[in-house]
Amino acid sequence: MPHVIGVLGLGQGAGAPCPPGAAVDTVESILALGRNGMDRRSFLTASGGGALAFLGVPDADAVTRRVRSAPKTAVKVGRGEVAAIGQMVTVLGDSSAEYGGGHARHLAVSYLTHNVGPWLNGRYTETTGRGLYAATSRLAHLIGWMSQDEDNEAAARDYYVHAWRLAEEAGDAELAAIALRGLTVLAVGQGPRRSGRALALAHKCMDSARGLSDPRATAYYEATLAEAAALDGDHRLATRALSASQTHIETATSAPTGTSWASYFTIGRWHQDAGLILAGMGDLNGAQAQLHQALAVHGLDRRRSRANVLGHLGSIRLRQGDLDGALTAWNQFLDTADGVRSARVRDSADDLRTRLARYPHDPDARSLTERAAHLLARP
Repeated sequence: MPHVIGVLGLGQGAGAPCPPGAAVDTVESILALGRNGMDRRSFLTASGGGALAFLGVPDADAVTRRVRSAPKTAVKVGRGEVAAIGQMVTVLGDSSAEYGGGHARHLAVSYLTHNVGPWLNGRYTETTGRGLYAATSRLAHLIGWMSQDEDNEAAARDYYVHAWRLAEEAGDAELAAIALRGLTVLAVGQGPRRSGRALALAHKCMDSARGLSDPRATAYYEATLAEAAALDGDHRLATRALSASQTHIETATSAPTGTSWASYFTIGRWHQDAGLILAGMGDLNGAQAQLHQALAVHGLDRRRSRANVLGHLGSIRLRQGDLDGALTAWNQFLDTADGVRSARVRDSADDLRTRLARYPHDPDARSLTERAAHLLARP
């Protein structure tokens, strides 16, 4: 726990510090965060002087305490409510994977505050409570991912840390690992200035996932470690982690898909991640080969994922001096990106426009630049 406190900067948030020994209720905090939406300053005020993300460590007795203190008038909660949260996370997650986090984030936050909130404050057994906390952790992580995909890093960090706390309090190691992975990816997205934090979080994610038996989950977190190591300039560690991830994901291809959070991590998505990691290390030929595998051989079934890969593929081909290949990939990117609300897609469109500015006399380049500008002009 001291390691996590140091990496996440707990105790360094805005506002007054949490008094020593003071208990911080994760449920109250995440509901306050949801009620105040994306206005971080309002949340800091409403939550009594500091976001939970920066105030302390998870409370091991949180579920037990709520079970014992629930008023008799509170709504009774059972396995059906826990299952309902899981189903809603799946539905909202599927929509966001297809069209980007910006499409349904407000629905997810509303569901958290209006539906899940009363259940968290209801009456339930300790077993049901742990399931409820775990399901809410999944929902919090999804909202964090949606916020990140909308380029709202502050909200994403708050929701990811809440997801981590809820998972720890539920006793669910995988959900704790996936929340730490979210924080790792967030740090990676901030570039080299956060490379040390990203690598430390990636290692902590691996520690949390150490006892998991699902090879897909293990491959997922190893790929995350490789990405953080590549950003930090440790190419030896990045290569070793990526190789280990490949071994695990190839083992998983013959295993049935489970219900774990990382079960969606397929061989095709592994090739996508591998391509981007290799590109970050300067291996453009290897990166292009991996992205080709992701698109042409294994396929990517989500519009947002395909758009992201095609955007990066265009950039890689142009860096290799293949203008025609870049134009082909970017044309497909713009076709696929239509209707997707994602900061990553917008970044790719902006990158396309910036790089093609070097070719003002090429009519195809001008046409793609204009299409990218129209995409960026949309709200």
